[in-house]
Amino acid sequence: MTVAIDRATGQRRGDRAPRPGLGQRLRQSYQKHWYAYAMIAPVAVVLGVLVLYPLVYGIYLTLTDANSLNTARTIGVNHIDATYKFIGLDNYADILWGDTAYDRFWSHFIWTIVWTALCVALHYCIGLGLALLLNQKLRGRTLYRLILVLPWAVPTFVTVFGWRFMLADGGIINTALDALHLPSPSWLEDTFWQRFAAIMVNTWCGVPFMMVSLLGGLQSIDASLYEAAEMDGASAWQRFRYVTLPGLRSVSSTVVLLGIIWTFNQFAVIFLLFGNTAPDAQILVTWAYYLGFGQQPRDFAQSAAYGILLLAILIVFTSFYRRWLNRNDQQLAI
Repeated sequence: MTVAIDRATGQRRGDRAPRPGLGQRLRQSYQKHWYAYAMIAPVAVVLGVLVLYPLVYGIYLTLTDANSLNTARTIGVNHIDATYKFIGLDNYADILWGDTAYDRFWSHFIWTIVWTALCVALHYCIGLGLALLLNQKLRGRTLYRLILVLPWAVPTFVTVFGWRFMLADGGIINTALDALHLPSPSWLEDTFWQRFAAIMVNTWCGVPFMMVSLLGGLQSIDASLYEAAEMDGASAWQRFRYVTLPGLRSVSSTVVLLGIIWTFNQFAVIFLLFGNTAPDAQILVTWAYYLGFGQQPRDFAQSAAYGILLLAILIVFTSFYRRWLNRNDQQLAI
């Protein structure tokens, strides 16, 4: 076998050139794409200040016993230095396996899972039903769309406070139930009805987004598919099952994932509806807020640990969810 040698370099022809080092690659990338780096630099700085720094500092707090009594603070002209200590992973161990782990974490975790599953299921089912209705040729369809989007357009605190007034003991809902000689629940006092009211209010707030997203997906499905299915004798249910649902697959997977993340971290509805008066109706994010700002002494370390656990749960769920979707897509392609 003959090997050709380049006389100028002494290297064999066809050999790959050695890969440049990391520093050289970064320098070449900067020289080639310096304008793009300059454009994204302000965004990177803002994200670093608003997201990265609080996240890193929060992780640090979880490794300490920081609370409102041992952190640095200023009272008048007197400055008190921080006295909290580094305790490692003790906060996580106490939350997950401590003596009060069920009352402080697992009971709220189970309720958060149930709350998220029921709310997202109701969002999707009701939103899909309304989207199918609005996708038909109806007189006044634009007006119906405007009316159905209003709960999403109105600020959340206005909507929740409105529901709070209606669900109060002397509110319009209990007044109407009394007029019909029906039992009037304690919506804001009894644990079961507190949870029922929270799901009802969150469903009211979340359905419009799901409806609008799915309506856009419905309008992107090729009408010829429905015509072909109808010519083949497919019933309305078969057209829905074999044309509509597969056509909505990409949109559905995205909006369901977003709905799960938003509902899992839905702070406004629970907090504005109950404040700190319904401990058994608190989900993990509102319970973390209560630990950090709703009690004395305020437990900053435990509250931060709850936040990191929430982030970890969502990251793990999102990873498995995307893998499950990709695996199903590959099976459908086969």
